[in-house]
Amino acid sequence: MQTTNRSAIVAAIAGNAMEWYDFTIFALMTPVIKSLFFPVDLKIPGSEINALLLTTALFGAGFVMRPIGGLVLGYYGDRKGRKAAMTLGMGLMALAVALLSLTPTYATVGAAAPLIVLVARLLQGFSVGGEFGTSTAYLIEAAPPGRTGYYGSWQITGQLMANALGATLGACLTLMFTQEQLTAGAWRIPFLVGLAIIPILLIMRARLVEPDALRKDKAAAPTAKFTGELRRPGRNYLIGMGMVVASAVSFYVTFGYTVTYAKEVLKLPLMQSFLVQMIAALVMIVVVPIAGAISDRYPRKPLLLVSLIGYFVSLYPLYSWVIAAPSITRLLVCQVVIACFGAFFLGVYCTTLVELFPVRIRSTSLSIVNNVAVLISGGFAQFFVTWLIVLTASPLAPIFYVMIGVGLGLISVIAMRPEDMKRGQT
Repeated sequence: MQTTNRSAIVAAIAGNAMEWYDFTIFALMTPVIKSLFFPVDLKIPGSEINALLLTTALFGAGFVMRPIGGLVLGYYGDRKGRKAAMTLGMGLMALAVALLSLTPTYATVGAAAPLIVLVARLLQGFSVGGEFGTSTAYLIEAAPPGRTGYYGSWQITGQLMANALGATLGACLTLMFTQEQLTAGAWRIPFLVGLAIIPILLIMRARLVEPDALRKDKAAAPTAKFTGELRRPGRNYLIGMGMVVASAVSFYVTFGYTVTYAKEVLKLPLMQSFLVQMIAALVMIVVVPIAGAISDRYPRKPLLLVSLIGYFVSLYPLYSWVIAAPSITRLLVCQVVIACFGAFFLGVYCTTLVELFPVRIRSTSLSIVNNVAVLISGGFAQFFVTWLIVLTASPLAPIFYVMIGVGLGLISVIAMRPEDMKRGQT
C-alpha cells in the first residue's frame, strides 16, 4: 500500500463512520425529534406512540434507497475503482447531512418539515448504499499480507467510534442543556459537528491510492462479462445475507435502540442511558480489532460460531434479568456482556464476508448482500420493535427480534463450506 496505513484506514472507514454517527445521533435524539416533527395531541388517544412510530419510520425510510445506491455505486466501484466510488459517495453524503442539519421544524413550516427530512434521509440512503461495499473492499485489498482480518475489523471499529462519539455528545447535551433548550435548537449541534467534519474526510479520500488488486484482476480476465460474473458466488449471497442480518440487528436494536428502549420502556433516566450506550461502544471498540487480529492467526469459522452461540444464548436471560427490576446498573451489565459477544463476531465477520466474493465483482456483490439484508432486518427495526412492544405489551419483544437475526447468522456460518471462502481468491 503506497499511502500510510493510518491514512488509508481512516479514509476508507470515514463514510460508514459518518453513517453511524448520524444514525446514533438520530436514534439518541428520537424523543426530541419526535416532539419537533410530529407534535403530540394529548386529546387524541395513542397520539404519543403514533408520533414515535412515525419518527422511527422516517429514520427507516432512508434504507429504501440503499439497494439502489448500492447497485449504482457498487457497480461504479467495480468498473471505475474503489477510490472514485468512495469519493462520489462522500460528496452525496455531505449534501444529505447539510439538509438534515438545517431542516426547520414542524412549528416553522408545518408538514414540509418531515418531508425535508425524508428527502435528506433518501439521499443519505443512496450514498450509504454503496459505502459498505466499496470501502470494505478497499480495506481488504489494501491490507498487507496476513493482515486482512485486522484491517477488515477497522470497518466495524470506525462505526463503533462514531457510535461512541454520538453517545458522548448526546450525554454532554443532556448535561449542558435543559429539555427546553434542546427542543429550541441545541439538538442540532451534533449534526452540525458531523457536517463540519465531512470536508476533511472528502480531501482524505481524494488523496487515496487505488489498491492493485482490482487492476490485476481485470488484467487477468479482461473479457469477463460483469453480469455473468455476478452469478458465480451463488449460495454465498445467502450466506452473506445471513451474517449481515446478525450484524444489523446487533447495531440497530441491541445497541442503536438502547436509549429509546431504556427511556420509553424501562423508564430509566435519559442521561444515564446515554452513558450505558457509550460504555458498551467503548468495550466493543477494544474487542473488535483484537478479534480481527486473532482471525488472521486462527480459522475464522470456529471464531464466528463461538461468538454467535454465546450471543444467542445470553440474550434472553440477561434482558429478563434487567426487565425484572430495571436499573442503570443492570442495563450496563447486560449491554457490556452482550457487547463482548457481539464485538467478537463483528470483528471477524467483515473480512469473512468480503472474501466470499471475487475481486472484480466485490463492490457490487457486497452492496447487494449488505443492502438487501439491512433493508429487511435493520432499516425498519426500530419501527418493528416499537410496534411489537405495543402489539404484545411485552418489553421482551425486541429481544426475540434480535434472537431471530442472530440465529440466522448462526445458520449461515454453519452452512459455510471451505470452497465458499476460496471464491474470493479468484
